[in-house]
Amino acid sequence: LHTTADHFISANPHFCKSALARFTPSHFLQMVEQHDILWHEKTAGQLFCTRSSRDIVSMLADECDDVGVEIICNCSTQTVSQSDKGFMLETTTGSYETHRLVVATGGLSIPKMGASDYGHQLAGQFGLAVLPLRAGLVPFTLPAHELEHWAKLSGVSADVNAQCNQTSFRENMLFTHRGLSGPAMLQLSSYWQPGQNIHTDLMPDEDADAWLKACRDDHARMTLKNMLAQRLGRRLAEIFCSHCLPAGLTSHLLMADLSNQQIDALAQQIHGLSWSPDGTEGYRTAEVTLGGVSTDELSSQTMESHKMSGLYFIGEVVDVTGQLGGYNFQWAWASGWC
Repeated sequence: LHTTADHFISANPHFCKSALARFTPSHFLQMVEQHDILWHEKTAGQLFCTRSSRDIVSMLADECDDVGVEIICNCSTQTVSQSDKGFMLETTTGSYETHRLVVATGGLSIPKMGASDYGHQLAGQFGLAVLPLRAGLVPFTLPAHELEHWAKLSGVSADVNAQCNQTSFRENMLFTHRGLSGPAMLQLSSYWQPGQNIHTDLMPDEDADAWLKACRDDHARMTLKNMLAQRLGRRLAEIFCSHCLPAGLTSHLLMADLSNQQIDALAQQIHGLSWSPDGTEGYRTAEVTLGGVSTDELSSQTMESHKMSGLYFIGEVVDVTGQLGGYNFQWAWASGWC
């Protein structure tokens, strides 16, 4: 519901504004409701089918049928060339000639679904610039020395505020046997660059310093580990106490024995736990592909190439990438509508 340009990454952050303003979520919802598809809203304005996402696929197929669109499956495009009429396509099911060619081939993410860089190759063939590609909305991997400790928490999640490059997301973080995932990490992966650290606040809604000092007063005989378990959960508190406590602190220390200086240092660690990913899981599990056909090459009004009349690029193949939560779908609808 809240699709604005702020939720997208592009070398030209203004490019997507025209399309998003002209075909909005409410326009798409009108189509959904015309097809009697039940939907409901979850967090952050995200909309879901009440029955099944197959309802949306059927809706789109029905819309194609209504205007005589022919969908040809199991057909590979071998060559695309210019012709007197516009473009000639040689494919495994025959030749097709067209005045206009729309390239909507997506990105490299999830190759088992057939993803490829064919659309980027086609752009290059016709002289359009393609910006570097990389996996986005993808889990992080941790180096072996970090994974040795944190992999024990595989399947455990924590509500965090995660930050990198002055960009932060308040979402869940999920520990995996390879590293870090969950919405917070997927979001940050699109902004992260190799070699950079990620910082997480394990108590995003509370002043850890004030809380710890209050705990010292009210629960003087409780151990530090048991106290932290009340906020972080037992397993996370256990690993945190084993590997992240400031010098001089141990998990079995009683709350009454903590000095103000020790509490201050512990609070800083809770609010700024640092991670050093050694990479991501790559296109295999990425939800989107960052980069793509340069927006400098396209009209923001029509998505048509400036260099080649009748040639259009829409959706993920273009250098416009949405955050997690339905934004990439809306960019697909809006750019396609244009």
